Amino acid sequence: MLTVLNHPLITHKLTIMRNEATSTKDFRQNLDEIAGLMAYEVTRDLPIKRVKVKTPICETEQNQISKDVVLVPILRAGLGMVNGILNLIPTAKVGHVGLYRDEETLEPHEYFGKYPKNLADAVVMVVDPMLATGGSAEAAINMVKARGAKQIKLVCLVGVPEGVKRIEAAHPDVDIYLAALDEKLNDIGYIVPGLGDAGDRIFGTK
Repeated sequence: MLTVLNHPLITHKLTIMRNEATSTKDFRQNLDEIAGLMAYEVTRDLPIKRVKVKTPICETEQNQISKDVVLVPILRAGLGMVNGILNLIPTAKVGHVGLYRDEETLEPHEYFGKYPKNLADAVVMVVDPMLATGGSAEAAINMVKARGAKQIKLVCLVGVPEGVKRIEAAHPDVDIYLAALDEKLNDIGYIVPGLGDAGDRIFGTK
């Protein structure tokens, strides 16, 4: 299922990020803030359990999250979303998946993978600012599923219908969360209107 988080704060900050004149510092800061705002909505359906706690007044039974959360950023741009989510969920564990895209075929290839051991029992969020062709996201989801992940959410900043359709076809059990659904891909696989190369803009390598 696709969810587009059309919140005024998110769209305002995303507009700043789209501006080509936005500095690396401001781009990174707004990405951090959007990731945190998105995490609030993405975690709305986390499973809970009842636990007993003693307040200064009395003993009571209250709700507590019952599953671990694991973040799996797709290197390198996905790293830009991790801190914003960790600020909201500081107990989350972080795995990493490294993929590079063939410039001719646009297909992803794995070069690195490192994951916590609790994927099978956790809510796993695969994070990447861009959902373009969907190739990298599909490959990353394949990788975490191969390591036992069952409850997976794909969290991206900007996506296009082509990428969404690819994930829905390959992984219909994965929920997709976007801050914006953009128009299309151009002839070299970039999102239109998009925000450029997210990795270069996050790390100042443009």
